[in-house]
Amino acid sequence: MSALGALLATRSESGSTGMRSRILLGLVCAGYSVGAAFGWGSPQVAVFMGDFGLAAAALVAAVSCFLYARTGAGRLRPAWLLFSLSSAMAACGNAVWGWYEVILGVPVPTPSLADVFFLCFAPPAIVGLLVLAKRPVTRAGWVCLALDAWLIGGSLLTLAWSLALAHTAHMAGFQDASVAPAALSLAYPLLDIVLVSMVLALHFRRAGVNRSAVNTAIAALALTVLSDAVFTSPLLRSTYHSGQLLDAGWFAGSLLLAYAPWGARREARRPARPGPPRATASRPIAGSLAALTPYLAAAVCTLGILYNVVDGRRVDRVVIFTGCTVVLALVVRQGIMLLDNISLTQELAQKESHFRSLVQGSSDVIMIAAPNGTLRYVSPAAAGVYGREAEGLVGAELSSIIHPDDLGRVVHEVRRFLAAPPHEEPTTRIECRFRSGTGDWLNVESTVNRHQGGLLLNSRDVTERVRLQAQLQHNAEHDPLTDLPNRALFTARVRQALGGRRAGDLGTAVLFIDLDGFKQVNDTIGHQAGDELLIQAGRRLQDSVRAGDTAARLGGDEFAALIMGDGTRDQGAREYQVHEIADRLRLTLSQPYRIGASEVRVAASIGVAFAEPAISPTDLMRNADLAMYRAKAGGKDRVELYAPQMQADVVRRSELATRLRTALRDGEFALLHQPVVHLASGSVAAVAAQARWRSAQGILFTPAEFLRVSGDDDRTAELGRWLLEEAVAQAADRARAGHPVAVSVRLSAARLLDAAPPPGSIEALLTRHGLPSGALMIEVADSDPRVSFDALEQRLVALRRLGVRIALDGFGSGFAAINALRRLPIDVLKLDRNLVEGVVESARLHKITSGLLRIACDLGLQSVADGVDVPEQVLALRAMGCTHGQGMAFSGPLDEYRLRRALVRGEFPVPGIPSPRPVLAGGSIPLLTGSHTETPVPPT
Repeated sequence: MSALGALLATRSESGSTGMRSRILLGLVCAGYSVGAAFGWGSPQVAVFMGDFGLAAAALVAAVSCFLYARTGAGRLRPAWLLFSLSSAMAACGNAVWGWYEVILGVPVPTPSLADVFFLCFAPPAIVGLLVLAKRPVTRAGWVCLALDAWLIGGSLLTLAWSLALAHTAHMAGFQDASVAPAALSLAYPLLDIVLVSMVLALHFRRAGVNRSAVNTAIAALALTVLSDAVFTSPLLRSTYHSGQLLDAGWFAGSLLLAYAPWGARREARRPARPGPPRATASRPIAGSLAALTPYLAAAVCTLGILYNVVDGRRVDRVVIFTGCTVVLALVVRQGIMLLDNISLTQELAQKESHFRSLVQGSSDVIMIAAPNGTLRYVSPAAAGVYGREAEGLVGAELSSIIHPDDLGRVVHEVRRFLAAPPHEEPTTRIECRFRSGTGDWLNVESTVNRHQGGLLLNSRDVTERVRLQAQLQHNAEHDPLTDLPNRALFTARVRQALGGRRAGDLGTAVLFIDLDGFKQVNDTIGHQAGDELLIQAGRRLQDSVRAGDTAARLGGDEFAALIMGDGTRDQGAREYQVHEIADRLRLTLSQPYRIGASEVRVAASIGVAFAEPAISPTDLMRNADLAMYRAKAGGKDRVELYAPQMQADVVRRSELATRLRTALRDGEFALLHQPVVHLASGSVAAVAAQARWRSAQGILFTPAEFLRVSGDDDRTAELGRWLLEEAVAQAADRARAGHPVAVSVRLSAARLLDAAPPPGSIEALLTRHGLPSGALMIEVADSDPRVSFDALEQRLVALRRLGVRIALDGFGSGFAAINALRRLPIDVLKLDRNLVEGVVESARLHKITSGLLRIACDLGLQSVADGVDVPEQVLALRAMGCTHGQGMAFSGPLDEYRLRRALVRGEFPVPGIPSPRPVLAGGSIPLLTGSHTETPVPPT
């Protein structure tokens, strides 16, 4: 039994072991009680259990309280140490009592050392109870605590003195003249009264920390004091001997005190169970008893005095004195409480006024709704927030001011909130629309709390915030210029169309639209006009699509449309229908735009892609984009449906463009020259430089092939720089070798105006390689609309000052040729090969070509026909007045070795003219037809 405290400590780790510990405690106490009731079977055992059994129980309590004080008592550690000391005194007293009765076999003398230990039991327990009490925070609180203790103690003293103590003191003084026996006879009950007074006074003031342990300790001490009171009564004191049933009270009190701290530790370690907190109905009762304690004490004191009066005895002076002090203490306490109540009333009134001013002055609307939804209170802020007087809202149903569309959601949230445990969800937040005094709906955010079975709502107007959030959301999803959905929202709509209930509808289509010629509008009449054109185009597009479709602007002059499927099973009919929609959009967007005082025209290229099973939004939009670029490449102002081959072409062009970039770096390009022949004499007047690319795979690409797929302006410009530099360098080498023939290089107008670094400019190349004047001719391609004619004219004039000759390439095929001929300093007109190919077969083309050559002759310009491949073309062109020709009728592109052989010969046979005399010995040089030592090169 000495290890019972440790046993309880080790077995209190869970709820089941804690229950076993309590059952074990009850069984031990019950076993001792049964043994004491039946005398333990023999007088010797009864005496032993009555003395040393109680000593062992008190020792267990002392050890248990001491161990708990050392491990985890916290700020209550001194109280448990004092309880340990008190139990140790009780253990020593019982041990001394057993020494006399069991060991020595003699009656216990009065007084004895056991009395000293027993008297030392109460003071540590009393001080320990003071430590456990909730300490007052004011002087009045301390005074009230002392008065409460005296009220209880004095009333108990009055009652006990009237019933027994007076007789005990009289008998002790009568039997023994000494003071010690009388004092000892009174000391036990008086200390018990003090201990009972402290137990009762502190029961209502115990600290909230470790409440279970404190309650158990108070119960243990109360049981011990009750046993002492029975022992000190005159009826039992004279007949008591060790081993009686009274010992079971002391035994149970000691074991209960031993169990108190470890049972509390088990409760602290047990995890909190989810769910609503348990009802605390005992707290109001405890508060009521605490308030009635002074009056109960006065009533007990009055009963003590009445007992003497009724019994016919003279009222003892001790009773009178004690009763007077109790009444005086009660009066003083009531006076203190009255002053305290007055102070509390004033403080409460101040706080009520403070909180009322806060509620009434708050910009938020505070409303209290009854459990049935009726508004019982509405703060005055409702007039400013809702535009409705607070008095007019009181008594109304809360549901009457909530928007009908929001009412179901609000009711669901309120029901969920009220069903949740308050400690888990003390508040909730609800946002809905309230009706204002003007009939408008305001967005209101409310913080909801529970209030006496109803609701407490703290509401504020968030209409502006909601409007701002909606505007920000709209701005994030719409184009700021046209107010159409932007790319992000359009992609989300496409994803929704492909993943919703229409996922299996293959009639859903995406249209990508690009405005042809829009950049020219920006460059010619300004960006503001371009923005206005985009606004009008977006409006036309929005008006042209159906209500369920989506029109969007993706950026720049690119628009898109999502055409929802209508469930048509016939895919061909659906494609025809969507193609008609796209063509109608094209015609609508191609109508003239009125911008200010001018009228602007642009065209539209549209690509269409249909949804396929399991296609992603990204792939569907990519397909439409490819179809749109195919429409632009096919001549613009047209509609193109996506075909899988388009993706393969893109992959091929991408791969070829990548290889082209590598070829420029690795030097896989070669320079060939094609002779330009004088049609009247057959002499070589110049050579045209052309680039060829022989890839690492052995494929030979012509310029038309690799420039078409490069799609990279940087690579094209880099190739142009390489071609110009190689042509000038080789022309300079040929001139130094005795073949001073002019070289012509085709450059775009944009390349001529490129602000290239000085080492790569035409002037720097001529200077570095020492090319003589007139040995370089620049063939200018038909003017790019993005290039300024003024800047191009200035650039060409500067080049002519250096001796560079200028040729207008592709004459007769472009719309700006006449303007270029009028403004640019041109020396040579180079006819487009499309005019030369049909000049023999087509009389109409014959007349056009003849007219163009006549213009060149009238302007004093030389002319070069490109693509002269057959003798009949030579005869026809010479008859029209064309001066020079270039093509397979004379020679294809030649490498440097074959070119020098041709330059040594100097002339080519011309149909209709006698063969020229040979320049070298051995006769004339035959027309180059390609021997086994020559590498055949495909024509351009």
